[in-house]
Amino acid sequence: MRILRNTIFTSLCMAALTLPALADDDPQTTEPPTAEDSLPKPHSYSDPAPPVALPSVTLPPGGIIEQAGIGGDIAYGRAGVLELGGSAGLMMASKFRNVNIAPSLGWFVADNLELSTILGVSNIKAGNESATVWSALLEPSYHLPFNRTTFGFVGLGVGAAYVSQLGTGFAIAPRLGANLTVGRSGILTPSLSYEYTTHSVDSGNMQNVTLVSISSALRINIGYTAMW
Repeated sequence: MRILRNTIFTSLCMAALTLPALADDDPQTTEPPTAEDSLPKPHSYSDPAPPVALPSVTLPPGGIIEQAGIGGDIAYGRAGVLELGGSAGLMMASKFRNVNIAPSLGWFVADNLELSTILGVSNIKAGNESATVWSALLEPSYHLPFNRTTFGFVGLGVGAAYVSQLGTGFAIAPRLGANLTVGRSGILTPSLSYEYTTHSVDSGNMQNVTLVSISSALRINIGYTAMW
């Protein structure tokens, strides 16, 4: 009898312990999971891309990258660049000689467009007669880049020329040539120009051949300038 009581008591205790578990499994008493707890938050395991390295030198707006700035911030033909130097030329033939020098100062008012002041001194000798021509020209010119170190240019100089025997006259001088970069800031400029001057022709003191040489002169010059 005592064994029976112990068996019943043990059964009742086990039934009492299983009731909470059955209550938890009841679908009516279990709350549905929320949207936030239903799935884990997304996470990316990819490494972020490294930042792009920026160039140390900022290019000016509207610049022409093909131009001849060799290893520095200055580029030939860029707006704002100054050019200072000069050119010289020599032409000799039988009973004729033409020696000239022409210092110049140029400023690029826009990309590839330069405005230059050119002062020229020419000594012309034809036969036994000689004369010195002084000229001052204002020349707009356009410089076309072929690559980083070579440019072609064409310009038209307009101004005045003075000869002691003939006085002052109007001068016009078309010019074409090339600009070749030398080193960091040097520019070598071979050029061909034709200068025509309107003088009051008076052949009383000079031979006609000298007058023709002064009024219209073809010149081949080599120039060197520095830019900054």
